[in-house]
Amino acid sequence: MARLDRLATVKDVAQLGATIGRTFAYELLQAVSPLDEATLQHSLRQLVEAELVYQRGMPPQATYTFKHALIQDAAYQSLLRSMRQQYHQRLAQVLAEQFPETAETQPELLAHHYTEAGLMAQAMPHWQRAGQRASERSAYLEAIAHLTKGLEVLATLPDTPERTLHELDLQLTLGTALMVTKGWADPEAERAYTRARMLCQQMGGTLRLFPALWGLWLFYTGRGELQTARELGEQLLTLAEREPDPMLLVQACHALGPTLFWLGELVPAQERLAQGLARYTPQQHRASLRYGGHDPRWCCGSYATWTLWARGYPDQALHEAQEAVQLAQELAHPYTLIGAYQFMAWLHQFRREGPATQAQAEAAMPILSEHSFVQLVAQGQILRGWALAVQGQGEAGIAQMREGLATWGAMGVNLYRAYQLMQLAEVYGTVGQAEEGLHVLAEARAAVPHREGRFFEAELSRLEGELLLARSAEHSVEAETCFAQALATARRQQAKSLELRAAMSLARLWRRREKRTDAHQLLAEIYGWFTEGFDTADLQEAKALLDELL
Repeated sequence: MARLDRLATVKDVAQLGATIGRTFAYELLQAVSPLDEATLQHSLRQLVEAELVYQRGMPPQATYTFKHALIQDAAYQSLLRSMRQQYHQRLAQVLAEQFPETAETQPELLAHHYTEAGLMAQAMPHWQRAGQRASERSAYLEAIAHLTKGLEVLATLPDTPERTLHELDLQLTLGTALMVTKGWADPEAERAYTRARMLCQQMGGTLRLFPALWGLWLFYTGRGELQTARELGEQLLTLAEREPDPMLLVQACHALGPTLFWLGELVPAQERLAQGLARYTPQQHRASLRYGGHDPRWCCGSYATWTLWARGYPDQALHEAQEAVQLAQELAHPYTLIGAYQFMAWLHQFRREGPATQAQAEAAMPILSEHSFVQLVAQGQILRGWALAVQGQGEAGIAQMREGLATWGAMGVNLYRAYQLMQLAEVYGTVGQAEEGLHVLAEARAAVPHREGRFFEAELSRLEGELLLARSAEHSVEAETCFAQALATARRQQAKSLELRAAMSLARLWRRREKRTDAHQLLAEIYGWFTEGFDTADLQEAKALLDELL
C-alpha cells in the first residue's frame, strides 16, 4: 500500500487494473479509463518499473499481471466502495458493448462486474449463462460455483415470474452438475431437482417440468429405489407423448429402459431402449446434456447391450457396444466417453473376458484424471480390480474392488451395489476364500429386496450355491436349491445367458450324483436355444460339459 501511495499519480490506473483482475489487458483498460493514451501508457510504465506489475507484449496488445495477488488486493481495497461500484459498472457496460465476443465466451466476467456493481438483476442471466457454458464444456466444478453464486444473487431480487424462471433454470443446471461430480444419489442434487419441480408446478408447462422429473428419476435410480424411479419414468413418458419434441420421448425411453432392465423386465426394457434409439438424432446431443450430463444414444445403446447379452445374444451385444463406443468417441464428450468405455468393460465382464475388461476400464483412466467424476472413478476401480483378480492378481484386485466399493457406498449410490458385491464374492471364491465370499454375498442379497434391483437375482442364487459347495460338499442339498432358484428366476426373466449358467451349475452337481442323463437333457435344451456367441467362455464351457455328459 505504501508503494502505491508513493505512486499517487498512477494509483488510479493500478486501482482500475485491480478491478479488472489479477491480469488485465491494455485494450480493456484503455476502453474504461478516462485517461488519454499517452498518459495511460506512461502510468503503466511507472507501475512496471516499480515492479508492481509485469508486462507482456506491447500496447495495444499488451497484458499486465500484478506481481502478487496481495498487491492487486491492496490496490482494490484502497478504492472507496462507491468508486469501486462505478468501476465495475463501467467494466460491465464496456464488455457488453465493445467486447461482445468476450461477453459471449466469458459471461462470468459480466456477471462478476454487475454483481460487484450492485446491479443484481443485470448480473442474474450472466451467472446462469456462465454455469450453462461451463457445464457444456464439462467444467462442472466451475459450473457449480457460477450457479451457486447465481442463486445467491437471485435471493436479493424481488419475487417475480422472471425471477422464478431464472431460479428454475439455475436449479436444473445445478442438479446435473452436482450429479456428475458427486454421484447420482447426491442429496444436494435431489434438493435442486425437488425445488425445480415445485417451481414448475407454480408456473405450469412441460418443457421445464420434464428435466426436473428426469433429474429426480436419476436420483432415485442411483439410490436403487427402482419402483419410485419407474413411476417417475412413466410420468416422463406421459409428458413426452403430449409434446411434439422427439427428444423428450428419447429421454423418457432413456429413463424407463434402464429401470425396467434393473427390475429384471428384460423384454419391455429392450422395447423401450429400441424405441429411444430409433427416435434419436445427433442434433439432440447438446440439448440432451442437461439430462444427467451424458448423451442418450450412448446410454440407451449401452443398456441395450446388457439386455441383449442377458437375453442370450452376446455377439449382437458386442456389436451394439462397439457402436456406442464409436459414437462416444465421435462426440468427444468426456462423461459420455468414460461411460461408454466402462459399459463396454462391464459387457466383457459379463462375457468373462478379464483382459478385455481391464483394457476398457483403463481406457477411461486418462480422461478420468482430467475431471472430477468421483462416481466413475470408483466404478473404474471396481471393474479393473475384478479384471486383475480373475487374471491371477487376487490380493491386488480385491483391494482395488473394496476401495471402489467404499467410495461408491460413501456417495449413497446403491444402484449396481448388489451386482458389484456379487462380483467381489465371486473373486473370493476364485482365490479359495469361500467363507468370505458367502459373507459378502449375504450383504449383496440383503440389498436386492430392499433396493428392488432384481436383474442379477438369478446370478446371486447360483453363486451362493457355488460358494456353498466350495466351502463343503456337505452343502450339496442347499446348493441344489440355490441352483434351482437361479434357473427359475432366469427363466421367468427370459434371461437366457443367466439360465445357461444356472443350468451348468446344476448339471455339474447332478453329474457328481451320477444323474448324467438328467444333467445332459437340462443343459442341452438351453444350449440348443443359442444361435450365436459360441466363442464366449460360457458357451464353450457348456459345450465341453455336454461332451463329458454323453
